[in-house]
Amino acid sequence: MRDARYDILFEPRQIGPLTAKNRFYQVPHCNGGGYRDPSAAAAMRGIKSEGGWGVIFTEQTEMHHSSEITPFIELRLWEDQDIPALRRMSDAMKTHGALAGIQLAYSGINGPNFYTKEVPLAPSALPIRTFTNDPVQARALDKTDIRNLRRWFVNAAKRSKIAGFDLICLYGAHGFGIFQHFLSRATNQRTDEYGGSLENRSRFAQEVVADIRDAVGDTMALTMRVSLDETIGTLGFSNAEVREYVAMNADLPDLWDLAHGAWEDCSGPSRFKEEAAQEVLVKGIRELSSRPVVGVGRFTSPDVMARMIRQGILDFIGCARPSIADPFLPRKVEEGRIEDIRECIGCNICITGDMTMSISRCTQNPTFMEEWRKGWHPERMNPKGESTTVLVVGAGPAGLEATRALALRGYDVALAEAGTVLGGRVARERLLPGLAAWGRVVDYRQYQISQRSNVETYFDSRLTVDDILAFGFQHIAIATGAHWRRDGVARQHVVPMPIDPAMPLWTPDDVMAGAFPQDFRGRTVVVYDDDHYYMGGVMAEVMAKAGAKVVLVTPSAYVSDWTRNTLEQGAIHVRLAGLGVEIRLNTGIAAIAADTVETRCVYTDGRRPLACDGVVMVASRISDDLLFQDLLQRRADWADAGISSVKVLGDAAAPAPIAWATYAGHRYARELDMPDPGDALPFRREVTALGPL
Repeated sequence: MRDARYDILFEPRQIGPLTAKNRFYQVPHCNGGGYRDPSAAAAMRGIKSEGGWGVIFTEQTEMHHSSEITPFIELRLWEDQDIPALRRMSDAMKTHGALAGIQLAYSGINGPNFYTKEVPLAPSALPIRTFTNDPVQARALDKTDIRNLRRWFVNAAKRSKIAGFDLICLYGAHGFGIFQHFLSRATNQRTDEYGGSLENRSRFAQEVVADIRDAVGDTMALTMRVSLDETIGTLGFSNAEVREYVAMNADLPDLWDLAHGAWEDCSGPSRFKEEAAQEVLVKGIRELSSRPVVGVGRFTSPDVMARMIRQGILDFIGCARPSIADPFLPRKVEEGRIEDIRECIGCNICITGDMTMSISRCTQNPTFMEEWRKGWHPERMNPKGESTTVLVVGAGPAGLEATRALALRGYDVALAEAGTVLGGRVARERLLPGLAAWGRVVDYRQYQISQRSNVETYFDSRLTVDDILAFGFQHIAIATGAHWRRDGVARQHVVPMPIDPAMPLWTPDDVMAGAFPQDFRGRTVVVYDDDHYYMGGVMAEVMAKAGAKVVLVTPSAYVSDWTRNTLEQGAIHVRLAGLGVEIRLNTGIAAIAADTVETRCVYTDGRRPLACDGVVMVASRISDDLLFQDLLQRRADWADAGISSVKVLGDAAAPAPIAWATYAGHRYARELDMPDPGDALPFRREVTALGPL
């Protein structure tokens, strides 16, 4: 039964002419599917409806062909033929009583129009603002353009109504929406009635809202998403001006949707943003309007959610990433199953799907975006197959997820861990600066496994091939992880680099094990990062906090280059600079001598000596798959031992981010005892229909 403390979260609440059944509000979020994978995106939203969300939104939906953000893959509502795909999504959203919302976006200064080849339009003529600094500029909207743009919004609103949506969100946040471009003096430098004063800069939004209300009547609710603070200097739309804007336009929308600054600010990872990090910026805005307010902040704790409502800060709890990690979060709160919530760890792997134009992943929820493609449900497994017993070797993220999911299917599972704690790499990495929340990957699975009577866990169990052959298990899953290389092999060096053994050298494994001097005062340490995800930056932070003079050397043009996809690259650079770390970009290492690192420019091959007292090598990793290889050598003995299959999973198969490991463990559990698909595609996909000749 639901804890009475959380009753307030389940109160119905009005949004204009509509009633949301509770205060759980899935704000718009991308998924890497968009117009390419509409059925996958629809099924994902439908699962959230089953999970109890009161309001569910699409991602950013391009509402006109004159403003699009190729190569990024979002939804499109350019013409009537886009309606059926969106109708499938709204139908899925409403299957369990949720309100279905669509976020209409005109990207303006953010729309390079690489696909349509249209000239971009924006309030003022300025360069296009994209992640890749595209060499394109926007033309300033003239009065005719503005009238056309108002009409295009009306057309999109009418199509949204036909597509079955209940709410329309007008996107003016994160620097991505035309409404913010009009409101901000950084992007609106007009001198006519649409520029200058805040009253003038508000005019376009007022006109569009009035136009849409006339077009769709009182059958739909309109929400306005605005940034709480652009944080870009004196010309930016500041938090003080946001408050003035809301007070000035108090009853303009049916709901105010508040989101911090740029996307990096709003969806900052747990390394840099705590839960409810936007509370200070939001507090007090609700008092400026009679309309309800929704805000975000990677809410994972029902206690924090209830406090935000009880203290009058918010009317709705906005969630994007937490709704991905656990689409059933509201239902679990309602059913009193708080301990079963898969809490978002704030790693932002979900965002990388959008940034890389690929189907998104979630570290905590491996079924995310596989609901339609593979028929995976986040709370239900397929029935058990004909066999009964499985031995999982290794209790890292892949082994833990395989064990949890196999047990849910009904198999008797033995989990053998060589060490004394569960978690593998996560158990070590959660102790690094800023990564504590990542430990939830272990905590959730450890608890779930502890509730299953068909799982036995064995510690200090470093198994041999003979041990495994003697046990009599029908299936063997090898999830023994990986370790960091010491020889520098990665992208710059595909063979070991010259290294003098006299130079003290540590890998991230050594650092996490504490196998390095704890006091580096007066010493220089070179951190070499040819991995380009988070580990190089974290190692530099550890060394700096141990007192070392740290020089981070990377062949990339950015510190922790790949974290641009997780929206934290800038924050990492700022943190390291604040710690006094010297950063050398576009620089590799040619060789390591006894007391010197020889650096080289990746472009000119220019060499420079760099004196140091030690090196932290963040290169690539080697799979710890020896046990698997030994088992393959003994394949002839499997039948006599009763073994039907042996499979290698996760980092033991190929090192990758943690989300890849939990996915691998889950996939193994799903597919055990299932028919071999042979050469058939292992998932469903949608194929573009041919147009007429």
